Amino acid sequence: MKIRHIGIAVDSIEKRLSVWESFGLKLDHTEKVDSEGVTTAHLKVGGYEIELLEPMSKETPVGKFIDKKGPGIHHLALEVDDIEESLAKAKKNGLEPIGKAPRPGADNTLIAFFHPKDTGGVLLEIVQSN
Repeated sequence: MKIRHIGIAVDSIEKRLSVWESFGLKLDHTEKVDSEGVTTAHLKVGGYEIELLEPMSKETPVGKFIDKKGPGIHHLALEVDDIEESLAKAKKNGLEPIGKAPRPGADNTLIAFFHPKDTGGVLLEIVQSN
């Protein structure tokens, strides 16, 4: 297991990308993730990523997050080898994923989220590469 990325909610990828490029990070790629209602921008840093999340509308989870809390750190993503096994272990420990899990994510992955109220204040995403 490793940290895969830190998701940061932004009002506009175009406006905010230069902040990260100022520190030498380079845009790897962008992608629309319809299942989450976001456009993502992926910037490599070490063996990890910063994932900028621009909502497709104010009605999406990230759109609501920005309305309520403003732009900022949205979630921490952990990469797992077997998402079904990780979900089963989480359920044994009393955690339930948010919504349908697993579901398609960016970069041809499967993802599941866990609510901050259940994880000590952090929106946690688990990610399995396909």
